[in-house]
Amino acid sequence: VIDHPKYQESKRIAIFLSMPDEVQTEEIIKDIFKQGKECFIPRYKPQSNHMDMLKLSSAEDISSLALTSWNILQPRDDDSAREEALAGGGLDLIFMPGLGFDRKGNRLGRGKGYYDTYLERCMKHPRGKPYTIALAFREQICESVPVTENDVPIDEILYEDC
Repeated sequence: VIDHPKYQESKRIAIFLSMPDEVQTEEIIKDIFKQGKECFIPRYKPQSNHMDMLKLSSAEDISSLALTSWNILQPRDDDSAREEALAGGGLDLIFMPGLGFDRKGNRLGRGKGYYDTYLERCMKHPRGKPYTIALAFREQICESVPVTENDVPIDEILYEDC
């Protein structure tokens, strides 16, 4: 991941804080800060499909985050001091999680549409849609995954031996 040309050229990067069954992102987050890039992480709004990408100040900042009912760390709802990526300079790159992926760039998420809705918002930002890379295990690559008209295809899927 850290040798990927899109990662190298990106300055503003959004990345998920991994759950135990996902590709672990902790080392990527540390590298984002080591290279002087800006790091944004998701804050999901329950009972909706709205998500914001909020800025982390450091890798250690993760320890100040709240644990949601889904067992995901994210900034608190009343944390208004953090920059939201689309309120500022937009994003260059988004690393995306998922349950399954096909080679056409289709992604099966967890069913709420958070990333698809966020990407739609990105397309309205002056900077446009950021490049999207899914981080996957080889076992998550499928012949096809079900899609709807609201699903936004991802640009690239990285997995071992891809």
